[in-house]
Amino acid sequence: MMEYNTRQKKLALPEYGRSVQKMVDHALTIENREERQKCAETIIRIMGSMFPNTRNLPDYERKLWDHLAIMSDFMLDIDYPFEVIKKEAFHTPPQRIPYQTGEIKSRHYGRIVEEMIAHACTLQDGEEKEQLIELIAIQMKKNYIAWNKDGVEDKKIWEDLRIYTKGAIDIKDREIKLNAGNGNNHRGNTKRNNTNNKKNFKRKF
Repeated sequence: MMEYNTRQKKLALPEYGRSVQKMVDHALTIENREERQKCAETIIRIMGSMFPNTRNLPDYERKLWDHLAIMSDFMLDIDYPFEVIKKEAFHTPPQRIPYQTGEIKSRHYGRIVEEMIAHACTLQDGEEKEQLIELIAIQMKKNYIAWNKDGVEDKKIWEDLRIYTKGAIDIKDREIKLNAGNGNNHRGNTKRNNTNNKKNFKRKF
């Protein structure tokens, strides 16, 4: 009868395969310590030959002995050439990553855009603030298009920006055309160099 892997014992390190795991299980049954030691060293050589491209990695041999200890469920009594990982350390759950909390008003714009808008509101009126607002609006349009492939009118972007800032930024009375394709922006007949705008933006953030 064929024995399916799903009915066999779960492998501690599947990358080494069931054959190596059976070797480790056999080593656990060897009563003579010297023979058990030789068996373990043979298993390590086999494990190392399975991944020759990793031999130049730091602590390569130590990791092999760590893996041997793990596959034996830390029950293999031999003379390890390195201080291998402890069972308690292996089963210690990883520390939780502190994710940012707080809701985002519009997920398609993202948290970074919100932070950019909040910074723009702190600036005094003038050329610097206007350039930053235009860059923010261009980025908002790019993010919107990434979510909605049908595109979006500039009027929608400016209206969302007004809502975001509770009216603090409202440019409905000015003619500003956004181009989210290449980042170039024109206001009336005046052409701006978007590369310089981006440099100014990087200095702010």
